Amino acid sequence: MALKIVKELCTACGDCEPVCPTMSISPFKGVYKIDASTCSECEGDGEPGTPQCMEACMEDDCIVPA
Repeated sequence: MALKIVKELCTACGDCEPVCPTMSISPFKGVYKIDASTCSECEGDGEPGTPQCMEACMEDDCIVPA
């Protein structure tokens, strides 16, 4: 499973990009996107729970399951 960024809600703050352990988040057309082929939802990347990008994002419902 992977996550996606809702482009209409993304403010392009960039807070999510540096916390992604698989480097799946990158700038794309003025906002950010998540590469579904490499996103692991942070499973197996430390503590269980909410993916790190979702924790870092200040916009509600901006990062959602793909």
